[in-house]
Amino acid sequence: MANSVPPTQFFIQKDIPPQTQAELVDAITRMGGRVESKVPRAGFILTLPGSPEEERLRLCWLTADRPERYFVPWTYVEACRVAGSMLKQIFIQNGEPIKFHIHPSIANVNARTALAQRIQHSGGDPNATQQDARVILADPNTEVFDHLVKTYQGVPEKYIESYLWVKKCVDKGGVYYTPLVYKNPGGRRPGEERTQFNDEDEEHLCRWIAAKIPYKETGGRTGNRLYQQLVELSSDPEYAWVQRHTWQSWRERYKKNADRLDAMIATIVAETKPQLGEKGQYGYVRMPEEKPKRDRGRNDHGQPYPQAHLHPAPQDNPHIPVLPHPPPSPPHLPHLPPIRQFDSAVDYLNLPVLPPNGPNAVNGDNGVNGMNSNIQAHENREQGNIDPNLDQNQEGANAAPAINGNGEYDSDFPAIRIGTAPPPPWALQKRRYSDGSEDEERAKRYRANDAASSGKCMLRANSPRSFPNGPLHVVDQAIMDIAKESRFTVEEVQEFYDKTGQMEATRERFMNMRKKLLELFG
Repeated sequence: MANSVPPTQFFIQKDIPPQTQAELVDAITRMGGRVESKVPRAGFILTLPGSPEEERLRLCWLTADRPERYFVPWTYVEACRVAGSMLKQIFIQNGEPIKFHIHPSIANVNARTALAQRIQHSGGDPNATQQDARVILADPNTEVFDHLVKTYQGVPEKYIESYLWVKKCVDKGGVYYTPLVYKNPGGRRPGEERTQFNDEDEEHLCRWIAAKIPYKETGGRTGNRLYQQLVELSSDPEYAWVQRHTWQSWRERYKKNADRLDAMIATIVAETKPQLGEKGQYGYVRMPEEKPKRDRGRNDHGQPYPQAHLHPAPQDNPHIPVLPHPPPSPPHLPHLPPIRQFDSAVDYLNLPVLPPNGPNAVNGDNGVNGMNSNIQAHENREQGNIDPNLDQNQEGANAAPAINGNGEYDSDFPAIRIGTAPPPPWALQKRRYSDGSEDEERAKRYRANDAASSGKCMLRANSPRSFPNGPLHVVDQAIMDIAKESRFTVEEVQEFYDKTGQMEATRERFMNMRKKLLELFG
């Protein structure tokens, strides 16, 4: 504080602690100021922010006819000492402090406190609400800052500033709001002339349409895409003239002058004589590749061969040699013996079926085929399923119809079923004379499915009880005896035996359980 000017006058609020008042008096005196006992006409009133006495002093002494009387917090003296000069009261308008609102986007507590003190030291009020504040301070690095700018863009006397804005104003010694810049809203300015179409522009436009849509009957001359494609060629030196107008202007030029321009286009088409559908015309695209059709061959039974798609039909191209098709596979294998009939005893014992004349006697009446035929005939006699109209020779023929009476292959029908072809006649005969009727077989399948779905204990897969005509296994017979003797179910006994594998322990367990039940319940 220079000695050439009168000393700055200060008034200290009376309810500030005495020790603080003494320190303030000492600091003001050393800086060249003077402390008054009454409120001066011009000077600084040091207050305790937020106290009732501060509010009373403002109501009594803050008037518009004393613009040089300032209310500042008592920390103002220390802030001036640190700054090395008196801090200007720049945040004052019409004799009243400018109201500030510190937005929550400034999350740092220390930064908010320092910002509030700096505003107070320069004459502002940092405690206003967002609605009442003239200046809203926010963090420019957050999305809410842009939202605030857009929200109050059209509100007069409302400014959105960065938290750094306060320091800039203090350093410059005045209030300078962020200026507004002009953003072109689009459209032609008043009095500005648009680029006029000339004869050359119309000539270029007509030639473009004549090349793309030579005949108006096909349609498309007023579509958007035709003119958008034209503007996309603006980078090509040959189409530099396109940049004079937008694609909307080119379209509107044709649309409003269609009759006149169609006559010019027809003249150009008469000179060039393009064919309808030529490459490059608008709306025509390349035909997709045709998928080749597969020719499926068929066998004697009218069914397709599985190998037919590997040998496509020959084309008419003379340069491609036509290879002969390989002969189709025969519908049967002449040396393959027919499927052996099921025998429960042989299958259970897992014994190979050998011909009576030794292992080398495979074909013939005494071979495997003959043995299987005898087995099947024997089963049919026992079950009474022989057709009285068939003699014994016919019965043997049904067992192996692929072999005739001379031991040779009969080519009238195949020995096996091929693909989706109908079954051979011998299969139908076998089905007719098989053991049991179709209803019985269906009932057996239903009983098996019901047992599996009910969760009951099923027989072992290799158990002979799965074959109704086979003998019981020793283990299964013992399980059934234990169940009968102890009066428990077979499933319970078999479940325990499957866990332990000891028959005697199983018997002892269930007999003891029955004994205990008799003792308890009699």
